[in-house]
Amino acid sequence: MRTSTDETDSFTELSAQLTGFDDAYLRATGLVEVYRAVAVQQLGTDLFERLLGEQGRPTEELNGDLLDAARAVTFLWYTGSWPGPPPFVVSPGSYAHGLAWSAAGLMAPATAPAGHGSWAERPTGSEAR
Repeated sequence: MRTSTDETDSFTELSAQLTGFDDAYLRATGLVEVYRAVAVQQLGTDLFERLLGEQGRPTEELNGDLLDAARAVTFLWYTGSWPGPPPFVVSPGSYAHGLAWSAAGLMAPATAPAGHGSWAERPTGSEAR
């Protein structure tokens, strides 16, 4: 059995392979351990460990439950949600750090420093038209 640190490292490397974001970027989100725990809980220990064992293998070669597990982990990283059933958002922080926002070059709505409703205020220094 792997130690938690080895399992976390393996999960991070697998996640980097699945998402296209490097492991340093994924670690900087602060969500690696949270997502590892969610994946273990949702997939079960056996399937999770089998998925970790596929690290480095082209995802095109995965099928069945391994492909579904890889898709679920990828979905988790991009959206901050587990696809279910039932689907659920892991946390407000996971939503804000979803890789979909970074991939699009955007901030998650309502997570910018100005916060919810900031679009109703005229930006500082804006010109009246």
